[in-house]
Amino acid sequence: MEFETARRSMIDSQLRTSGVNEDFVLARMAAVPREDFVPAGSRGVAYIDRAIPLDNGRRIAAPLFYGMVLAEAQPSLDDTVLVVDAGSGYLAELIKPLVASVDSITPDEAVAKSRKRKSYSLVLVDGAIEHVPEELAKRIGDGGRIVAGLANGNVTRLAVGRRSTGSVALLPLAEIGIPRLAEFDKPKAWSF
Repeated sequence: MEFETARRSMIDSQLRTSGVNEDFVLARMAAVPREDFVPAGSRGVAYIDRAIPLDNGRRIAAPLFYGMVLAEAQPSLDDTVLVVDAGSGYLAELIKPLVASVDSITPDEAVAKSRKRKSYSLVLVDGAIEHVPEELAKRIGDGGRIVAGLANGNVTRLAVGRRSTGSVALLPLAEIGIPRLAEFDKPKAWSF
């Protein structure tokens, strides 16, 4: 398969037509071979406009999600970035040359209590979450930003947030299909 042609087609038919037209986003999406981040048996459909199952039981989101994340993040060379990675490594690779540094952790590590915590100016979550748990919020420096999927029932939206006065709130932006990260589900409780 001609992956460069598929990559160009993904940019023209998925990203541009959905309003993702920032030059730096299109350049990164063109430069990173998505087929290297999916299982070998899925390489032929790496640029499909749907999530693709990974070998670890999770899914890599559709390309549009990553384009929108980069566009909303507006990364700078001063940013220190934490990527909560669902297992593909694709998002970290996309943002790497745009920022000062990138660290990646798993969803389990993002919600686990930890004494040692580095502070980041930008946190990117590769999936949809119901809320920003305290342990992840503590990793966002004052004034730092977060871009993630936000899950509300079966609806997922791209969302952005900023840490201010010790808390983080997410503002939903656009409804889009995003694989859910169950580690970020709120505890189930009964209410009136």
